[in-house]
Amino acid sequence: MQSYHLKRLLILPLLLGLTACAAVGPQYTTPQPDLPSAWSQLEQTAHPVADAAPPGDVSRWWRQLDDPLLSGLMAEAVQASPDLRIAQARLREARARRGVAAAERLPEVTASGSARRSQSSSEAGSGTTNDLFSAGLDASWEIDIFGGVRRSVAAAEADLATAAANLDDTRVSLAAEVALNYVEVRGLQLRLAIARTNLASQSETLQLTEWREQAGLVGRRDVEQARSNREQTRAQIPTLETSLAEAEHSLDILLGKPPGTVHPRLAATRELPAIPDRIAVGIPADTLRRRPDIRAAERTLAAETARVGVAEAARYPAFNLSGSIGLEALTAENLGTSGAAATSLLAGITAPVFNAGRLRQQVEIQDAVREQAQVAYEQAVLGALEDVENALVALKRNRERGDALAGAVAAARTAAELARQQYSAGLIDFQAVLDTERSVLTVEDSLAGTRTDGLLALIRLYKALGGGWTPQGESRQAGKDTP
Repeated sequence: MQSYHLKRLLILPLLLGLTACAAVGPQYTTPQPDLPSAWSQLEQTAHPVADAAPPGDVSRWWRQLDDPLLSGLMAEAVQASPDLRIAQARLREARARRGVAAAERLPEVTASGSARRSQSSSEAGSGTTNDLFSAGLDASWEIDIFGGVRRSVAAAEADLATAAANLDDTRVSLAAEVALNYVEVRGLQLRLAIARTNLASQSETLQLTEWREQAGLVGRRDVEQARSNREQTRAQIPTLETSLAEAEHSLDILLGKPPGTVHPRLAATRELPAIPDRIAVGIPADTLRRRPDIRAAERTLAAETARVGVAEAARYPAFNLSGSIGLEALTAENLGTSGAAATSLLAGITAPVFNAGRLRQQVEIQDAVREQAQVAYEQAVLGALEDVENALVALKRNRERGDALAGAVAAARTAAELARQQYSAGLIDFQAVLDTERSVLTVEDSLAGTRTDGLLALIRLYKALGGGWTPQGESRQAGKDTP
């Protein structure tokens, strides 16, 4: 009897040792993409808008715009954004799935109990009544010799990391979208103000031509040309107002509010924030380490690589242990006696013999999925580099365009004022006045659009750099996360 118990004690270490064997399938190694040492757009100008200094803390980059209302909208978005709530729910789902996968490594134990009374027929049997009471525990365990369960757990853990990275990436996108729509609102308000100012100026010009017509100095044509010029400017206002309302509505949705909610808070026109003279962007390697979408793509690749091992392990034999320990007695009182004990132990093995290549094709399918994840990761890396380079060149060219337009605006305003004075004195015809007024509206609107585009490029640059989240963000509850 002692030898029997000793053998049973020796089986457990042996089984545990078998489960520690190397798992089948490919071993995952983190990819090391070939990256440039610096951003190309930092080297093509004598007056760069950015440099390779470390970007520092860009988790709350919008504070650099010094706009309290924008910061307040960011805080509200974090609290109520539908996109963020969906990402948080997906993270909870991935965490629970990881728990389900991890549970497969341990035995499953179930408890059972029953009480039965039977009476045989007096004609066919003795006519006696029999009772049977039982209680026990049943256990089963699949020994993970070839690592299928371990690969499944590794895949679930990688999925969990992917969900956490996607949550962070949602924060990045949310911050950028809120800022983009907010700047669009302010830019459209500026363009509306310019259109209305020019409308008032053109109304004065129309009144001037009407006076001159009444005095017999000009013909009716000048009056109608002035009226046409004014009405063309008036026609631009509804289009701008429509775009403004759409931008406000987009901002509402980002904040999880019905359209029209934030309009009263945005009604007061504010000046567009200033763009910093120089922006620290670091080097490409810094950006890839920070961007959560790159981390999500890498973790997805790790998960799909682990699932190749799961599919491969299905082609190997499966070893199972099951057993039960319980009590059986004819009366409930006798369940506690030594004679009521009943035990059983079963060891089994199952192995695929013929499946027409189905399991082998499952491995091939999963390896193709892994290859797709590999390519998707490489695309994500290239896309991240492209995002930063595009934002840098847009910011740089926008600054050059803004400098040129600022000079054009000053010249156009001076020319328009001179033209009105010369027309009043009868020195030039009315066409010169019309041309200068149209030029003022065009260049002022272009300058406002350029200033808006510059801020949009700055926001896209911060998004491309992975700004808008903190490394501790995934471990905090959304209700405690404030910009």
